[in-house]
Amino acid sequence: MVVWARRVHTTHLKLVPRNIGSLSNMKSTKKWWLALVSAMVAAMVVAIALPARSEVSSSCTFNGVSLYGNVEFVSSSGDIKVEFVDSFPDLNVQFVDSFPDSCGKWKVVDAHPDFTVEKVSSFPDITVEEVSSFPGLP
Repeated sequence: MVVWARRVHTTHLKLVPRNIGSLSNMKSTKKWWLALVSAMVAAMVVAIALPARSEVSSSCTFNGVSLYGNVEFVSSSGDIKVEFVDSFPDLNVQFVDSFPDSCGKWKVVDAHPDFTVEKVSSFPDITVEEVSSFPGLP
């Protein structure tokens, strides 16, 4: 890096270049910054690429809402935002006509639900997969 310095002569003022660091110092500083920026970019990519940890507890609840029972699907402001997926769900759901009394068993109703679900295609609270047997935590 070159910095201009003033050199005073008896008759006039002259600007002359002055080297304030060696070339190897500059190269190591650039390498350090490049490594730091690369590490930050890699950390952001990993944070974005990794799926979010499931918030479904081992007691089959999400934010205090039991994930079994009578459920009503609503278009907005549901208790839980759910995305239906084909693989790697947070919860396996079986739709039943009676006795939704264990984890993952849902009975669809139009009135007096135990909880409401808003079906979304992005940014869900939990992901579910519809199954015909073995509902509950995967």
